[in-house]
Amino acid sequence: MNNPFDYIPDSECDEAFDKLVAGIETIKNRGDSADLLFCRELEAGKMLGVMIAKDKEGKKHTMYAFSGQLGDHGFNYPGFVGPVFDYLDPDGYFKTNESYISRQNKDIADFEETYLLKIKQDYEKEKDRLETLVSDMKERNRLSKLERTRIRETGFADEADLARMIRQSQYEKAELHRFKKQVKTELEPFAGKLKEAEARLASMKEKRRRDSETLQQWLFSNFKLLNSRGENKSLSEIFAETSMKIPPSGAGECCAPKLLQAAYLRGWEPVSIAEYWYGKPKAGEVRRHGDYYPACRGKCLPVLNWMLQGLSINPPLDEESSSTIDLVPRIIYENEWFCVVDKPAGMLSVPGKGISISLQQWLEKRYGSDREVKTVHRLDQDTSGLVIATFGRYNYKIMQSLFAWRKVTKTYIAELEGDYTLQDIPQRGIVELPLSPDWLDRPRQRVNYSGGKEALTEYEFIGVSEGRSRIIFHPHTGRTHQLRVHAASQEGLGMPIAGDRLYGKNGGKGARRLHLHAWKIEFQFPINGIHYSFESPVPF
Repeated sequence: MNNPFDYIPDSECDEAFDKLVAGIETIKNRGDSADLLFCRELEAGKMLGVMIAKDKEGKKHTMYAFSGQLGDHGFNYPGFVGPVFDYLDPDGYFKTNESYISRQNKDIADFEETYLLKIKQDYEKEKDRLETLVSDMKERNRLSKLERTRIRETGFADEADLARMIRQSQYEKAELHRFKKQVKTELEPFAGKLKEAEARLASMKEKRRRDSETLQQWLFSNFKLLNSRGENKSLSEIFAETSMKIPPSGAGECCAPKLLQAAYLRGWEPVSIAEYWYGKPKAGEVRRHGDYYPACRGKCLPVLNWMLQGLSINPPLDEESSSTIDLVPRIIYENEWFCVVDKPAGMLSVPGKGISISLQQWLEKRYGSDREVKTVHRLDQDTSGLVIATFGRYNYKIMQSLFAWRKVTKTYIAELEGDYTLQDIPQRGIVELPLSPDWLDRPRQRVNYSGGKEALTEYEFIGVSEGRSRIIFHPHTGRTHQLRVHAASQEGLGMPIAGDRLYGKNGGKGARRLHLHAWKIEFQFPINGIHYSFESPVPF
């Protein structure tokens, strides 16, 4: 079977998906309210999966799945495989206890918004009243002190007057101290009542937490997945062997686990699988209607690592094609402080999990340990072009500061899928979309207005040829996949970079490599004051 994380769908999967889309259009035309609701939920954005499997007689079967749930339909809709574990039975253990936790949520909200709120208001009201009385007494004492000071400064006060004023000052201080103790005593019943109410709220929340955790543990322990050898393992057991330890919400509910489980239960052998996006993209994500996508890594990688055991799986496509990529960097400039190297596409900037050599390792091998060579910035593995490396820690810190203060000007050239002149996109402009990692589908990034980091890209289109638009990028920030997301996102240019396996149309199908190149880099080096400018020929 194809590798679910790196593949191009075969013709049978593509044909099956086209039939599914046609079937959805037929459902729309029927006009039944329940069917229309189903279609609207799909159009809001959903991953749909297709699997081709064969039975023991060799006959092929096509199966369909949708990720997660679909509103009122839950996990089930005619024509789609069911869930791995259906915990949505209204009278079942999960829903019964979930309803109990929902009631706890309501009880906690009611307690906070009524009883506790009233207690807080009573406490704050009494506290304000008493603090006002204390403030009034302090003000009277202040004025009295000013009067005594005035009398002393006249020089007419005799010893008896001075003694009287000292006694008055001592008396006022003692009275203030006694009154503060009285205020504290009067406030104690209100503070005690508030403390008791807050403790009660904390106890209610702790019980809800324990009940929720128990319910989640029950779900993860009873959510059992098969592999092709017929062995079972629960979500709890699968994720216990990972760094995450606890399964994320929705684990096991994606298309691929549903399809594999359905095939195994029927005794069928999976032949090929593909997942396609249907409808609008979810907020911040780069998804296109009708495009295929790999299985997510956050939720699906641990699950599929188990479920695929016993199956013969093709290696990732990039492993198959890596031998065809020339991974030899080229030094284009070198002095005693730094060097500039032209990195080829397909080479990692720094060491990764695989065995392939990275640019950093290549530089270390070339210059030896005595030179202390170190890359100052990175390019994506799929991006080619100029990278600066320094010799020695001092020069590294100097160059780092230039990047930190944005004193290094970087210019990229790319080819985008589509003709910008036909899409009402300005020839030049700025894309400003904050970015953050998609934690459940690394290494993908997503647009995130609430918690993302600033990301700003200046661009200028410089030509169109054979349905692709050539563009110059000037990134003002250096976020991961910044140019790729700003190009592909509908909130940005809405035109993915050609050959983009993560954000491009159908995984960059039809392009040998990512058409993104770090073409030019400029900076003034503070040690010698020279302004440097380097360029690298665009390889596409």
